[in-house]
Amino acid sequence: MLRVGLTGGIGAGKSTVAARLAELGATVIDADRIAREVVEPGTDGLAEVVESFGGDVLTADGELDRAALAAKAFADDESRARLNAITHPRIGRRTVELMGQAPADAVVVHDVPLLVEGGMGANYHLVLVVDADEDIRVRRLGESRGMEAGDARARIAAQATREQREAAADVWLDNSGTPDLVRAQVDALWHERIVPFEANVRLRRPRAPKPPALVEPDPTWPAQAERLLARVRAAAGDKAVRTDHIGSTAVPGLVAKDTLDLQLTVRSLGEADLVSEALSDAGFVRAEGHWFDQPQDEETAPARWDKRFHYGADPQRPVNLHVRSAEGPAWRLALLFRDWLRANPAEAGVYADIKQRLARAHAGDASSLNYSEEKQSWVDAAFVRAERWAAETGWQA
Repeated sequence: MLRVGLTGGIGAGKSTVAARLAELGATVIDADRIAREVVEPGTDGLAEVVESFGGDVLTADGELDRAALAAKAFADDESRARLNAITHPRIGRRTVELMGQAPADAVVVHDVPLLVEGGMGANYHLVLVVDADEDIRVRRLGESRGMEAGDARARIAAQATREQREAAADVWLDNSGTPDLVRAQVDALWHERIVPFEANVRLRRPRAPKPPALVEPDPTWPAQAERLLARVRAAAGDKAVRTDHIGSTAVPGLVAKDTLDLQLTVRSLGEADLVSEALSDAGFVRAEGHWFDQPQDEETAPARWDKRFHYGADPQRPVNLHVRSAEGPAWRLALLFRDWLRANPAEAGVYADIKQRLARAHAGDASSLNYSEEKQSWVDAAFVRAERWAAETGWQA
């Protein structure tokens, strides 16, 4: 299944987005609803809350008095930790149970108000953040909840900042306008990205080849790469020796194809095979065939430096994931080339000129294969200069 995290600050209108996704066919799991469910009357969760915080956290009808509980539970860090120890495991188990009930081809949308604050983005294939201008959020909170403007702004300030939400967001949905506008954004997102993303993961479908097309450098490439690397680390677990953003998109100011190159270094290719399915499930589909890097010292090196290769399944965020063994030299060379280009703008400029010339020459090709092969001779020569630079500067991976 495809797991989508949905979040947004108070008053941003996240419920409008969740409702539209449900109408389109998503299975929506509401974290707030589960949090209420695990402490309903008659549950062992409520019984443990009463045992820990006293009977005066109940109403006369035996339901949880949330205001009374908050007064006790949020009085200090120890009390908050006690409450979390009671509720969080139950919420987690119920969430897993509901996800397990979804069909194999489901799009599960997990509606989590504190997704950003909890650093939960790596748990999902895609994170959607709903936002609106602060003044609009304050007005909405006044109209829907009767909240005073000062209280509304204080609640907004207590949550994640806009910058923190932007760093976590794969998709930013602006809900400052009327509901029909954000619903139109959701419709396009569903049909153009979410549905094909789910199918690509389930069917293990690689992306179609395209001719080389260079774009101007995007300053958000590193942040995008870090979100994806967090998912790679979550999928690889203790098999990951390190994860890195490599390639042209990792060099500030360098023109590049809008494809993020990521590297997962594992202890051996046997371990790469052990995490293959987990990576594919996480949205990085393993490519068929024999993948390898060309050795630089062909007289003493093996004929090929074998690796594994995975495609990103997200149709609107192309990714190449190179899985390399720490037993070989290729993982280090990828990092050296990146850092050498970062440290030598003149070399990066020459590389950019070569890339642009070859991209024009191969603009009519069916794929980027000939483009990549033609620039490899310059890259191979650059590796020699990069090794010399590493020796002179003491660079280490």
